[in-house]
Amino acid sequence: MAYRLLALDIDGTLLQSNHRLAKQTKEAINFAKRKGVYVTLATGRSFPSAQKVAKALDLETDLITHDGAFIGSSLETPTFERRLNNEKAYHIVELLEKHNCHIRVMHEKFAIGNKIRQKNYLIAKMTVGIGDPVFYPVTFVDSLSNYLLNEPVMPPKIHAFFFNEKDRLSAKEELLKEIPGIHVTSSSEGGLEIVSEGISKARGLQVLGEKLGIGLSQMVAIGAYENDLEMITQVGLGVAMGNAPNIFVTKRIG
Repeated sequence: MAYRLLALDIDGTLLQSNHRLAKQTKEAINFAKRKGVYVTLATGRSFPSAQKVAKALDLETDLITHDGAFIGSSLETPTFERRLNNEKAYHIVELLEKHNCHIRVMHEKFAIGNKIRQKNYLIAKMTVGIGDPVFYPVTFVDSLSNYLLNEPVMPPKIHAFFFNEKDRLSAKEELLKEIPGIHVTSSSEGGLEIVSEGISKARGLQVLGEKLGIGLSQMVAIGAYENDLEMITQVGLGVAMGNAPNIFVTKRIG
């Protein structure tokens, strides 16, 4: 089968541990482009962050960002977007604030994070756990829920990073039990990604495929974490990186 679209995760897939692109990776992507393959990024990162990587690869295609909640080639004219409404975003944050975690309300143009107290009791502006170097404005506040009451935001995604696995699993269980209409997954160890129900990278590929006239069976997807599993198992050829968790089974179609 001649595959027509290649979708690549960023963290743990495209980028090395030093957050750099390997020369061989760029060469392989250029080879695919010369063969007429539509190359896109499918990531949990924000659009501005993904766009920086796309520019380094000379990609001018629609990007699947925020775990499929924001798709497009520019901020101004998205191909697809699905947001958490004001009330739902508030309730998600309110629940997460009961746990020891760093929270990011991730709009496509900015982010709002909570200040957290470390063991040394110093207030820190945390940037850990999001796998996403800051390429757009981030505001840190003492109470995210209070901020959202006064300044409502409808974000594509909310991200939380936990300092122990017990808290993370407890928060995930509470979110799914108490807040309907959401999808919860993870793109890194210690993390939770919350988007609207029905949103995923796999759904993003379906939306993009409908625009381009390319079916899922004509796509290749490569990923490395839980939020990649659905797209890897639904496309024609799905590949899990060697560093992927054990939940992955590489799907091969001959």
